[in-house]
Amino acid sequence: MAVKLRLRRMGKKKQPVYKVVAADSRSPRDGKFIEAIGLYNPKTDPATIEIKEDRALYWLGVGAQPTDTVKNILTNQGIILKQELTKKGLSEEQISAKLDEWKKLKEASLTAKLKKREEKAKSKKASAQKAEEKSDSAVEAKGTASE
Repeated sequence: MAVKLRLRRMGKKKQPVYKVVAADSRSPRDGKFIEAIGLYNPKTDPATIEIKEDRALYWLGVGAQPTDTVKNILTNQGIILKQELTKKGLSEEQISAKLDEWKKLKEASLTAKLKKREEKAKSKKASAQKAEEKSDSAVEAKGTASE
């Protein structure tokens, strides 16, 4: 039996929430599954991800293949990195040190992205205000000219 780690859609119309499940590859997307190992909500900002790390590592260890989306989720959580470091035969201390270093780098890049997004929003808002002021002054000038 080939096991896949994949998403199972739940939630209401246009409000998806996904369970990360280990399922037989032959079962349908929302069908029977072996075990639920996490939750993924893409509608929040940033997306909410809750994964049982030990169960995900277990399923990856016994040969379960993650789908592309689940692989991206596990990569962002550092679970794939932890699996690779364990495969290399590193000790728990070395693994935790490397994961801490990776998390610091990831956090730094995330804060940089958020800063960039805020600056972009501010500049967009400022340009919209300038355009509005220009159109208001043009309307005033047109009104005084017609009088």
